[in-house]
Amino acid sequence: MGSTDPDLAAIQRAHWQQTYREHPGMYGGRPSAPAVHAAAVFAAGGRGTVLELGAGHGRDTVFFAREGFTVRATDFSATGLEQLRAAAREQGVADRVTAIEHDVRTPLPLPDASVDGVFAHMLLCMALSTAQIHAAVAEVRRVLRPGGTFVYTVRHTGDAHHGSGTAHGDDIYEHGGFAVHFFSRELVEALAGGWHLDEVHAFEEGDLPRRLWRVTQTR
Repeated sequence: MGSTDPDLAAIQRAHWQQTYREHPGMYGGRPSAPAVHAAAVFAAGGRGTVLELGAGHGRDTVFFAREGFTVRATDFSATGLEQLRAAAREQGVADRVTAIEHDVRTPLPLPDASVDGVFAHMLLCMALSTAQIHAAVAEVRRVLRPGGTFVYTVRHTGDAHHGSGTAHGDDIYEHGGFAVHFFSRELVEALAGGWHLDEVHAFEEGDLPRRLWRVTQTR
């Protein structure tokens, strides 16, 4: 599938905007477990600049900044980013955080080889086609410095919601207004082409529970 339906993309963007307006700080103030893992990986490599894709209202962004990283945080929700900036000010780390409104379907607004680590929690398994996911990972590779690490998480085809709900093709299924692209192991392996695949770690999150992989790969 070359691209997702543009109407689906627009609907998802509007849905996330409304969700952040109605539920400010919806994921709480504590960092996600994958972000804690990523911070340790980035710190071990002496990595000072982190790009976070799909940062939302910033719980992980603020955590990275508190850990001493300089963070460039992107999201396509202006509402989420407003909350992120406020959280950074409240936590006293605004000087280490730059928030950028950006849709991952388009090239990253950063120079080549300009960041040390990239983190994306659940961003790649949004309403993106396989082609768009490959393009996004190519952009991550472009902006990473040699030896830089990319840590991302995605829901996979072993998840209870895979194959149910409203089907949009290309392993994308919608539940409760949220569209998810469920990853196969083959897709993970394909995205690691030209990288060093360090780890594919299976874990669960939430009440369903959602079944995810945390993938760590190095340029």
